[in-house]
Amino acid sequence: MAETAPFTGELEDLYRGRYRHFLRVATAIVGDEASGHDAVQDGFAQALREQQSFRGEGPLEAWVWRTVVNAALASRRRRLARREAPEAAGIANVNGQAGESGVRTWVVALPERQRLVVYLRYYADLDYRSIADALGVEVGTVSATLSSAHQALRRSMKEVEQ
Repeated sequence: MAETAPFTGELEDLYRGRYRHFLRVATAIVGDEASGHDAVQDGFAQALREQQSFRGEGPLEAWVWRTVVNAALASRRRRLARREAPEAAGIANVNGQAGESGVRTWVVALPERQRLVVYLRYYADLDYRSIADALGVEVGTVSATLSSAHQALRRSMKEVEQ
């Protein structure tokens, strides 16, 4: 009789309970909801395949976030290689809710690390520690990166006001 993998139940609970959060972030990264769904599926499939490699050094959810973000980034890279740039409009269209188009455009224009931290903080509602664990960086790096992103977004808003 085959042994059950150690975190299968926890992964399933995480999938069921936080799917919309994972989808929002993946959609923001890849640019459209259909590709976002694919990235979440790919990320969770990878987490299931590789759950034996989870060492428990941080929360399981942060480890899964890393797999989903990596799957979304890989999808985005493939898409860009085919010259299909993701559109800013896909960022806030999950659940049919479109946000301020200027803000979406400004967020998309941020450098990749800043953009990922913004997505994980405000789209997934993760705390700084969870973001740090998901991205494999220190909490101070998350704080500094988010501060830089806020400054860049403020500059963009001021340019529009002038």
